[in-house]
Amino acid sequence: MKKILALVMAMTMGLGLAACGSNGQTAEAPAAEEAGTEETTEEAAEETAEEATSSETSGSYTVGICQLVEHDALDAATKGFKDALTEALGDAVSFDEVNAQGDPNTCTTIVNGFISNGVDLILANATPALQAAQAGTNEIPVLGTSVTEYGVALGIEGFDGLVGGNISGTSDLAPLDQQAAMLNELLPDAKNVGLIYCTAEANSQYQVDEVQKSLEELGYTCKQYGFSDSNDLSSVATTAASESDAIYVPTDNTVAANAEILDNICQPAGIPVVAGEEGICSGCGIATLSISYYDLGVATGKMAVKVLTGESKIEEMPIEYAPQFTKKYDASRCEALGITIPDDNVAIDE
Repeated sequence: MKKILALVMAMTMGLGLAACGSNGQTAEAPAAEEAGTEETTEEAAEETAEEATSSETSGSYTVGICQLVEHDALDAATKGFKDALTEALGDAVSFDEVNAQGDPNTCTTIVNGFISNGVDLILANATPALQAAQAGTNEIPVLGTSVTEYGVALGIEGFDGLVGGNISGTSDLAPLDQQAAMLNELLPDAKNVGLIYCTAEANSQYQVDEVQKSLEELGYTCKQYGFSDSNDLSSVATTAASESDAIYVPTDNTVAANAEILDNICQPAGIPVVAGEEGICSGCGIATLSISYYDLGVATGKMAVKVLTGESKIEEMPIEYAPQFTKKYDASRCEALGITIPDDNVAIDE
């Protein structure tokens, strides 16, 4: 009995040790699995972060384009802008392009639609479009183009070339004193110059004020003829043509969209028109000191690429200006009026 009892006790102790060994291995296994799980979680987090970064740099972008009105200059700027973005980003960029048909209030509606749709960037083509974008958002990046003077357009006193905030862009401002000098070169015998512009466009007022100063320094007598909208243009132009030896028109969008009205009045009356840009000159003028609006749009598009890809911060981007200006003339009108054009002028393609 003693031997049997000893054997049973020995077997019981052996089973207990075996059970302890088994429990030890089982306790260690979850620890190993937990460590493996932690490593897997960390790797997944790193992969997710990498994917997010990749998405930010190579994702898709939607750009809203608000263009005030259809005419050659603004159309060319929009085309240059889209071409530059498409060349850089390809299918990753899409455009929501809307034309306000000359109505500043419609610009506001268009911009609000862009904001609701969450576009990545807004192109404001012309001053009223830029003003609508400024009023609509301080978060979505906004680039202006075909805007003459940003300080005037946005109400910035002491403007130094940097808007700051969420706005930057390009200016179509040609040297206004040189435009006055061009008029003097072509029309030295003129005495009275009428300056026609739309009073609803702040930058048009700025231009005629500056050109008037330069013309008066050259000995001309100047008078401004402002009109509120296209319905008034005909009567105002008729009065200006009857009281002037020559007409100056700035880069005014309302005139640009209705240049034929001015041409039908001034050309029969034998009154030459010097214009602020090539599109208006083609429609009613004899000459202009002009820029390439397509190139201006391209420059704006390149700015947009930098903003969208994070290469540059829009609040740090100063306003850019056209790199060169060209003296151009309309051959048929100059010939009809007997105006001799200097050799350094370039004929506008018909």
